[in-house]
Order: sequence, then C-alpha cells, then structure tokens
Amino acid sequence: MTDLSSTHGAFSWNELMTTDIAGAKKFYGDLLDWQFEDMNLTMPYTLLKLGEEKAGGMMAMPDDAPPGMPSMWGSYVTVDDVDSISKKVETLGGKIMHPPTDIPTVGRFCVIMDPQGAILTLITYCSEDCSL
Repeated sequence: MTDLSSTHGAFSWNELMTTDIAGAKKFYGDLLDWQFEDMNLTMPYTLLKLGEEKAGGMMAMPDDAPPGMPSMWGSYVTVDDVDSISKKVETLGGKIMHPPTDIPTVGRFCVIMDPQGAILTLITYCSEDCSL
C-alpha cells in the first residue's frame, strides 16, 4: 500500500469541523463502526479510527467561523513543500484562504480556494523526528 502522507498529490486525510462533536461521534460510530480517540494538540481533537488505523479526525467549529457556517468535511492533499506550492496558487487563478502554518508534531499546511471556489487543504507532513 502506498504511504499517502509522503506521496505528492495524494488525498491523505479527511477532517470534520462540526458544531456537535458528541453527536458526530454517535452518528458516525453507529453508522460506520468508527472508533474515536480524544487528544489535545493545540486544541481538543478527535481521531477517527478503523481498528488501529487512523482514518481522519474531527474538531469543533472554530469560534471565528462565519455565523451560520454548517458542519463540513474537508480533505487534505499531500504536497512535497507547502510553502513553495502555495506560491503557485494565485498565479493559477486560486486564492490562499489560510497561509502556510505549522501544526506541531504533524507538519505544515495551508488552505486554498481553486478558481471555481472549491476549498482544499494542502499539507507537508514532517518526518517522525518532527519538532514543529
């Protein structure tokens, strides 16, 4: 199996931002038999697991989210260098929605909007000895 966290251009993570963590755990746990592991990174975060395999995550809707913003799933795509690729976004007609930012012990990400308005998160994962 290919390691999606090290393959440029691969969808590598899915994440739910929700207004109801407990409700989402109940729904997806009952529907898909997902298990959950609560953690506290720089904020409370819940890993979604299939057996021992990490399959995604969920977090509470940020306080600064626009009023009425619905809960939503987001996808992460691995890139070799998030800083360099983010510089190409605007030249190709896209927009940087969130600039490259470190996620301690995980990597570096940015959020982009393509010319048609679709949102996508790009990420460069750090190696196992990551000290971000």
